[in-house]
Amino acid sequence: MKYYYLEPEVAGGFGSETNLIPGPSRPTVTALHYVFDGWLGDEILESTPCFIVTERLAALIKSHDLTGANTAAVRIDRSEQFTDLHPNTELPPFVWLKIHGEPGVDDFSMTDNGTLVVSERAWNVLRPFASQADVSDYS
Repeated sequence: MKYYYLEPEVAGGFGSETNLIPGPSRPTVTALHYVFDGWLGDEILESTPCFIVTERLAALIKSHDLTGANTAAVRIDRSEQFTDLHPNTELPPFVWLKIHGEPGVDDFSMTDNGTLVVSERAWNVLRPFASQADVSDYS
């Protein structure tokens, strides 16, 4: 099966309630608070080393039995910049897509530096929801 590096849209960053534990190659996150600064509409977003997806996309991931990820709660807020730029934009419900798979084996995994790796099967599910993402071959 073919695998890809996937770099989703970055629509914001960590909020004050994110809990980061430093690690040798990347931090471990035990609580995620994502603050939107903007949003181009993709349903998979990142703030390295974390990824969030809409509840709709999470349901599709689950229904396709994709491996290497599970979901958890995420706190979502809008920055003042987001409110100024997008006063009428309603955000859909998001969840944290927690990646735990092994690269080249599972449908979702992460490199040591926090880059998302997805299988061709996963990319086929994600593609319609990730128009802003950068995609390249995983080798």
